[in-house]
Amino acid sequence: MAQPGFTPPQGVDRAGLTRLVHAFYAKVRRDDVLGPIFNREVADWPHHLDKLVNFWSSTMLRTDEYDGRPLPPHLKLPEISDVHFARWLDLFRETARAEMPELGAPAVTAMAERIATSFRMAIAFHRGEDSTRIKPL
Repeated sequence: MAQPGFTPPQGVDRAGLTRLVHAFYAKVRRDDVLGPIFNREVADWPHHLDKLVNFWSSTMLRTDEYDGRPLPPHLKLPEISDVHFARWLDLFRETARAEMPELGAPAVTAMAERIATSFRMAIAFHRGEDSTRIKPL
């Protein structure tokens, strides 16, 4: 259930987010850069996809369906770099344009970009790197 008084971004609903998540991670799993990492780390794709739909629903629609912590698993990946985040964002942008209504794609893409920057900063900090030099991709 969405928070009272909250109006979701125009063109964003649970059905669209579900389409986006499923189409996006199908591409991720086949991708030469991202696929090896995701396929190694995710043992149960149906469960993970449900969790990701709940995450995006919680993020974009302000539902209370997701109660996890998405950052810690990413902190455990020593090979993850800006190359991975740039590819993730490229695929996300492409999939959002294809799967979301014209008005919804910019909203979910902007959120994905903020999440990627936040994760990159946290990973840099966790590794003892200068996180203040992180710029959006």
